[in-house]
Amino acid sequence: MRLLLDTNVFLWAVREPAKLSPRVMGLLTSLDNELIVPAMVPWELAIKFRTGKLPEAELIVVNYAAVLLRLGATSLSVEHAHTLCAGLLDWGHRDPFDRLLAAIAVIEGLPILSKDSVFDERPDIRRIW
Repeated sequence: MRLLLDTNVFLWAVREPAKLSPRVMGLLTSLDNELIVPAMVPWELAIKFRTGKLPEAELIVVNYAAVLLRLGATSLSVEHAHTLCAGLLDWGHRDPFDRLLAAIAVIEGLPILSKDSVFDERPDIRRIW
C-alpha cells in the first residue's frame, strides 16, 4: 500500500518512534508498504527549525536526503495540480501545509498517516492513526 506521511509522522518516525501509534508503526516498518513523503514536509520542517519552533529538527533538515533514504521513503514532488487543489478545497481549515497535504491525498488517492483528526473532516481523505 502507498502511504502519505504527514510532517509529524515523518518527524516521529525518525526521532521519536514511541510517539507513533502501534498501527502506524506497523505500517511504517512493513516492507509491503511504500512510504511517500511530499516535498512540503522538508519545507515545513525547515521553516519550523529556522524560526526556533522545532530546534530538534536540525539534523533532519541538514541531512534530509540521508534521513529519507534511511526511513525507506520516497519523495513526492508538489505539482501545480496539488497547489491549485489546496487553494480551492472547500474546507475551513486554514493551515497551508495541511491543505497541501490534503490536496495531495485527494489527487494521488493516498491515505494519510497522521495523528491530526482535522483530516477526518474531509470525506474524500482516509486518515490512518
